[in-house]
Amino acid sequence: MNQSDYVQHDGLALAERARRGDVSPVELLESAVAQMCRVQPRIHAVCWEELEAARAAARAMETELPPGAFAGVPMLLKDVALSAKGFCLTHGSRLFAGVRSAQDSELATRLRDAGFNFFGRSTTPEFGANCTTEALVYGAPTRNPWQLDHSAGGSSGGAAAAVAAGILPVAHASDGGGSIRIPASCCGLFGLKPTRMRNPLGPVAGEGWGGLGVDHVISRSVRDSAAVLDATHGPDVGAPYAAPAFAGSYLALLAQPAPRLRVGLITDSPSGVAVHPDCLEAVADAARLCEQLGHGIEPARLPELDFEAFGHAMRLIVAAGTAQAVQAGSALRGVAPSYDNLEPSIFTAVDFALRHSAVDYADAIGRMHQAGRQLGAFMGGYDVLLTPTLTTPPARIGRYAADRDYVSHRTDTLRYTAFLPYFNASGQPAMSVPLFWNREGLPVGIQFVAAAGREDLLFQLAAQLERARPWFHRLSPLASG
Repeated sequence: MNQSDYVQHDGLALAERARRGDVSPVELLESAVAQMCRVQPRIHAVCWEELEAARAAARAMETELPPGAFAGVPMLLKDVALSAKGFCLTHGSRLFAGVRSAQDSELATRLRDAGFNFFGRSTTPEFGANCTTEALVYGAPTRNPWQLDHSAGGSSGGAAAAVAAGILPVAHASDGGGSIRIPASCCGLFGLKPTRMRNPLGPVAGEGWGGLGVDHVISRSVRDSAAVLDATHGPDVGAPYAAPAFAGSYLALLAQPAPRLRVGLITDSPSGVAVHPDCLEAVADAARLCEQLGHGIEPARLPELDFEAFGHAMRLIVAAGTAQAVQAGSALRGVAPSYDNLEPSIFTAVDFALRHSAVDYADAIGRMHQAGRQLGAFMGGYDVLLTPTLTTPPARIGRYAADRDYVSHRTDTLRYTAFLPYFNASGQPAMSVPLFWNREGLPVGIQFVAAAGREDLLFQLAAQLERARPWFHRLSPLASG
């Protein structure tokens, strides 16, 4: 399989070719490695390669191809939270440099059972707490394959950059405040954040960031995302709570006609900051396309949620989770947290967390739950919401670097991502869809949101949009070059 052929297939297509014997798992892995070697020096999307283990796994698959839908397809795991036995896991931090996982998380097990062959990690900001991916532990920022002076986004920036650069068709990602949707928007990809706890987080963790965090993937095709969720969803043993049950197949739903939807069109940023004209143009274009497809568009406004109070609550929850991780790393490594092993935003986040009480944290969780109640009631008037994904096109490298104090940094990033974290608070599924590129050739994503448990509706709509305006073969200059 030559490189041009490799990048023209999504994950399901590559696995089908492997099942037919047209290509071997070893050839698939080596195609991913060759593409990685070609583009990695320019984008810095991959970290902690595990090629020896991946090659051994690929050779074993040659003897007996696993039954999963993605048999033999290469996979990168994001370098935060998700453990895979024997793999490095630094959480994007110098504090955890060299640490390896002792076990697979349940999600890693399910991804292996789906047939994926893990060959390394993708980059992330330190502890996943930024909207761009420029962690010092990697030695260089992760760049956007569409334009290298712009960021690939965060916190799943390495995952998105690797997919957009053609290293692999689908990559593990996670989202605690927009971290699937931000990089999907920045890199011209499809990124769906599932309903809270749709995918398992065990056995070590019960929830991430007070229930804000979820795991899934970033992909070039809608069907890859749907098929991965088919393979991974459902509670694991001992989970503290679970998403509404889903008994069907997300992949099978893609072939069914999407129902006519009542779409609430939201263009005013909840932060009150003006939205960039490119983002407004993108969402207006998406609204026209939805109307052409038979959906009803109604102008709408998000309920009043007190954006500043919400932002403070989210900052406290993220800081508390970050401080917990820092304390664990400090104990593991036997070193004190310092500016030598933590970036300024993270070091000061620990101080911010420790200056607040347990009651303050409980109040912050209550604020999230209140937002969820309000948004749940608001969704009763619509089937889906349509918003910009971000308030500006992809940020330039350095714009959101974590080189300043936590509160000012996170306050700044929240203005950029203002349309996203409310739906982490509510637990609703939301997706960024690549329908628009601006005059500078940068992708500008569109967000659609559904009620909790309604990933099925989002996947059907995404498949309809993908058929109406295909994006799969719109490759970044790095992927096609």
